Amino acid sequence: MHIPYGRQDVTQGDIDAVIAVLRSDFLTQGPAVPAFEQALAARIGARHVVATNSATSALHIACLALGLGKGGLLWTVPNTFVASANCALYCGADVDFVDIDPRTWNISVAALEKKLRAARQDSRLPDIVVPVHYAGQPTEQEAIWELAQEYGFRVVEDASHAIGASHAGEPVGNCRWSDITVLSFHPVKVITSGEGGAALTNDDEVTERLSLFRNHGITRDRSRFEQADAGPWHYEQQELGFNYRLTDIQAALGHSQLHRLDHYIEQRNHLASRYDRLLAGLPITLPTINPGCRSAWHLYCIRLSESKSHRTHAEVFNAMRTGGVGVNLHYMPVHLQPYYRRLGFKPGQFPEAEAHGREAMTLPLYPTLSDALQDQVVALLRSQFE
Repeated sequence: MHIPYGRQDVTQGDIDAVIAVLRSDFLTQGPAVPAFEQALAARIGARHVVATNSATSALHIACLALGLGKGGLLWTVPNTFVASANCALYCGADVDFVDIDPRTWNISVAALEKKLRAARQDSRLPDIVVPVHYAGQPTEQEAIWELAQEYGFRVVEDASHAIGASHAGEPVGNCRWSDITVLSFHPVKVITSGEGGAALTNDDEVTERLSLFRNHGITRDRSRFEQADAGPWHYEQQELGFNYRLTDIQAALGHSQLHRLDHYIEQRNHLASRYDRLLAGLPITLPTINPGCRSAWHLYCIRLSESKSHRTHAEVFNAMRTGGVGVNLHYMPVHLQPYYRRLGFKPGQFPEAEAHGREAMTLPLYPTLSDALQDQVVALLRSQFE
C-alpha cells in the first residue's frame, strides 16, 4: 500500500455543496465566492478577503496592490515553493533572500535585521518582505513588523501552509502584523478548493486594488468611474489586471471544507505529537515549535544529517519510497534552481537553507492518516537506522 505525504479529505457534504452550485444559475461570478470570502474573514479575523484561483495569483496581486514594480525589490526565504519569489519577477521587480533560523526553519529575524542594516548603508532596502510560515508554524511576525516600521518595507505573509495556525492566540492571517496574508487551498493543504488561494488584508484601499487586479483591472463600481456620464452598461478597465478569479464550484468546496478546519488542525496536531513521541531517539532532527505557537502542521518535516547517522539522505529517501511511503522534499532552495542561478545566485549564499535542502524529508501527514498507517511509516523509518 502506498502512503502519500499529503492527501485531501472530501466528504459527501463537500460533494453536495459542489453539486448545488452545478445545479444553480452561477458556476462563476455568483454568490458562492463572496460567501466563502465572508466565512474566511469571520473565521480568521481579517476585515477583507479576496479569493483567487491560486495562492500564486494571490501573491502576484498582493505585490501589485502594494505598488511593487520595475526597480522594486522583494525579499523572501530560500526554503519555500518558487512562487514566493516568482511573484516579484512577475511585477518586473528584483528578488533577494534571507536565510532561515536553524531551529525553526522559518525566516531568521536576526539574519533579516543584519541584512536590513547592510541594505540601508547600500541604499537598497526591500519594498516588500515575504516571510513564509514553513510547514504551518507561525513566523515571528511581531518582530518582523517592528522591523518593517523601522525600515519602511511592506509585509506579505505567505501563509500557504498555515490556515488554522495561531501565535499568542492570534490567528495567522488576521494581518495584525502584516499588510497582506496569502493562503493556499491546493489539495494537499489544510483545506482545499481543488485549486485556489486568497489574499487577506485590513486595508480598504488595498482590498480595492486586489479586487481590480484579480478581475482584469475592471470595475463596475460607479463611484470609481473616471467617466462621469456613464450609461448603465458601462464598466472601466483601470489597471492591467488578470483573470485570477476563483469559480463558484471551487468556492463551494472550500466553504464546505472550512467548517472542518478545527477538526483538521486537531488531527494534524495529534499526528505530529505521535511522530514526536515515536521518532524520539533516532539520529534525526525533529521539527521545533516556538512557545505560544500552534502549528497548522501542513507538513511534518525531519532532517537527516549524515554526521549523525551511517545512512545518507538519498539512501533513506529512496528506501522509504521503495517501501511504499511517499516521502517528499520541501524544499529545494529557490536560489539554487537553474533559473535563479542564471540571475546570479550561487551555492554558499544562504547556508542554513542549503543545509535544510540537503537534509529535509517530509513524512506523510494528513487528517485521514490512521495511527496504524503512521506506525508503518515510523517502523520503516526506524528500520533504516538499525
